[in-house]
Amino acid sequence: MQKIKDLFSEKFVDNEIETRGWIYRWRESGKIIFIILRDSTGIIQVTVSKDMVGEEDFNSAKSAGIESSVIVSGILKRDERAPGGFEVLAKKFVLVGKSLNFPITKDKSDEFLLDMRHLWLRSREMTAILKIRSTVFEFLHDFFKREGYYEVQAPMFVSSAVEGGSTLFEVPYFGRKAYLTQSSQFYLETFIFSLENVYTVAPSFRAEKSRTRRHLTEFWHCEAEVAWIGNDEMMKIEERMIMHILDGVLKNNKEELILLKRDISKLEDITLPFNRMEYADIIKLGKDVGLDLDYGSDLGADEEYAITQKFEKPTFVIHFPKEIKPFYHRPDPQNPSVVLNHDLLAPEGYGEIIGGGERIFDLDELLQRIKEERLNPEDYSWYIDLRKYGSVPHSGFGLGIDRLVWWIAGLEHIKYAVPYPRNVRRLVP
Repeated sequence: MQKIKDLFSEKFVDNEIETRGWIYRWRESGKIIFIILRDSTGIIQVTVSKDMVGEEDFNSAKSAGIESSVIVSGILKRDERAPGGFEVLAKKFVLVGKSLNFPITKDKSDEFLLDMRHLWLRSREMTAILKIRSTVFEFLHDFFKREGYYEVQAPMFVSSAVEGGSTLFEVPYFGRKAYLTQSSQFYLETFIFSLENVYTVAPSFRAEKSRTRRHLTEFWHCEAEVAWIGNDEMMKIEERMIMHILDGVLKNNKEELILLKRDISKLEDITLPFNRMEYADIIKLGKDVGLDLDYGSDLGADEEYAITQKFEKPTFVIHFPKEIKPFYHRPDPQNPSVVLNHDLLAPEGYGEIIGGGERIFDLDELLQRIKEERLNPEDYSWYIDLRKYGSVPHSGFGLGIDRLVWWIAGLEHIKYAVPYPRNVRRLVP
């Protein structure tokens, strides 16, 4: 039994082969039925002639609808008119599982396709996206293993916020309040005192009612924390990571990128180092493109879209005002009004894919920032403990993996980058 992609070889031409898959396209012309068969590796044309397969198998092929599962054996022939330049002249046709009026046809709305996501995953477009997504996860893990990191796991139920209480999903927990995690950062910081370099890949949850093209309420999050390094070294690690993933996708998924009509040259032209821009300069750039921004403004989806439209490679934005960033970012000793942090903005209008920076490691400084933000120190007691017993300089980041896939694949909306997207409107399938 051969996979379809393996059949595209001269060694099989004029020989009998056997393959299996699902009917992607079906057309009848007299005593011949033309089928485009698909499996996980590709598509191939199958010609079913009544004279070659007999009446019983021909009737099976005739009754098989779109998405029926079949097993076909026959002779492989070259045919430049067929997809991939090959076709199978069937000698035997077995209908394994009949498809009953497959509901997805051309020109269906986005909402319908989201309702039918469990079936739409079979489409060539979604199959291509899923393959790219798989490569992104594979090379993400590969990068950290090559760099000597330890993979760790953090809890999904938490008792306090990392980013902010207004976007927490509250859940009942045996008479107490618990929340779905927004970030594993605080827990990762606990691991650096034993393992030094750690990362995790897990879902995060944010109860944001945003309806932008880049927001999800459940998203896949890669987070890392590293002992003994500062903000600059953290950015160098991140850009190496992104390039490793990009190289992996370009090496393994060019066919998928082409199918999605992605301009591959824009990915191939990206080189290290990535650009670095001061927050103040980004605000000026935003004003230059007509945005209503002032120093101290946070950058949202619309602002980042406008600013990064002309970017040709990912760009780090550094030195944000401390007032608009979480309390744990370390103020710059040379200019305490800004923090030693960064956002990595993807080009072509995609915007932020990574947020990271240097963490406050001094106990008194952390307590002061908690006080300034009018937070309750008791809510962060165990996090504060980390600064009492051998604290060290350290930095970390959080990567939105779905956003990375969205950008690399060149998709219109992040909902296409995720098998089963969750947002303010969607909970099924």
